[in-house]
Amino acid sequence: MSSRLTVLSGPAGVGKSSIVSYLREHHPEVWHSVSVTTRPQRPGEIDGVNYHFVDGDEFARMVRDNELLEHAQYADNWYGTPRSQVDERLANDELVLVEIELQGARQVRSLMPEALLVFLKPPSWEELERRLRGRGTEPAAVIERRLDAARIELAAEDEFDETIVNTSVPEAAEALVRLMSSGS
Repeated sequence: MSSRLTVLSGPAGVGKSSIVSYLREHHPEVWHSVSVTTRPQRPGEIDGVNYHFVDGDEFARMVRDNELLEHAQYADNWYGTPRSQVDERLANDELVLVEIELQGARQVRSLMPEALLVFLKPPSWEELERRLRGRGTEPAAVIERRLDAARIELAAEDEFDETIVNTSVPEAAEALVRLMSSGS
């Protein structure tokens, strides 16, 4: 088996984090990169598990020192994927998953054209809107910006190698593992 990077992307609220949580519990053979972010930590999130939380100066240093595989600004915060851990896991022939947004997926595509890009799609626009509003973690203005961004992201689906519709987290997660395993 020859390992390659798998990128999971899709609009906010589509269930990317839920799928990653499912994989952590049911598929420990899949290594998930933990992103760095300048976003404030939400209740229940653990630094180093959900994200590596850093301030803007530290994030800028990481970009300057080429420590990130990709990075992008989303909803007024910066996100990035630490490069060294991804490279190390790929060199060890592991199944490697990064969960990132559209800008980051495009950066990975240009840097690593062999990467498998998987688009996670909601069953409907109405369901996506319900999930975003139902979180209760963000002000209405932020939700509206996320919905605007979701329209753009959904229009980019054809840039991805595969699409999974998230009607059920276990089904979507298992479909993702099958894609990762068969593509190796």
